[in-house]
Amino acid sequence: MDYKKLKGKVKEMISHKRYVHTLGVVESAIDLADRYGCDIEKTRIAALCHDCAKNLTREELLEKSERYGLDLDEIVFYETQLMHGPVGSAIAKFELGIDDEEIISAISHHTTGKKEMGLLEKIIYLSDFIEPGRDYTGVEELRKLSMVDLDRALIMAFDNTIRYVLSLNSVLHPNTIEARNNLIMKIGG
Repeated sequence: MDYKKLKGKVKEMISHKRYVHTLGVVESAIDLADRYGCDIEKTRIAALCHDCAKNLTREELLEKSERYGLDLDEIVFYETQLMHGPVGSAIAKFELGIDDEEIISAISHHTTGKKEMGLLEKIIYLSDFIEPGRDYTGVEELRKLSMVDLDRALIMAFDNTIRYVLSLNSVLHPNTIEARNNLIMKIGG
């Protein structure tokens, strides 16, 4: 499927606000891919599709996860906000015809991260935090850091996520903690 057709399909699947966010993620992801040497076409597709399941209800997310045989862990099952990553990856694969496993994994893990993230996964995760429409305390610092040290920027993004989830008194996904710990052990704190 060509990018223009894919863009039209994704636009139909999500709200206008989510679509504007998605285009911002595409822009940020392409900037990071260009800077760090990631495949631009894969990056554009993964960024475009990353939130394709975001506007689905919990019931719709559960129905699609069952239809596509997803094995949601108990944290993802409990925390609906985390479901759109794995369900979105299944939609990308089975409904949008994307068969590149690197893209599918980047979509699946853009909400939690994971241990041993690949370059595309890192870029999509981080782009979701730094796209031009994001406006929160520390986003400018994170944007600047992302342009000079991708891994340290990811650690900062994980730290932000962990603080935010704790402020909500919600559950932390072990993938986020493992991803953060893995990066710190590789590059040092």
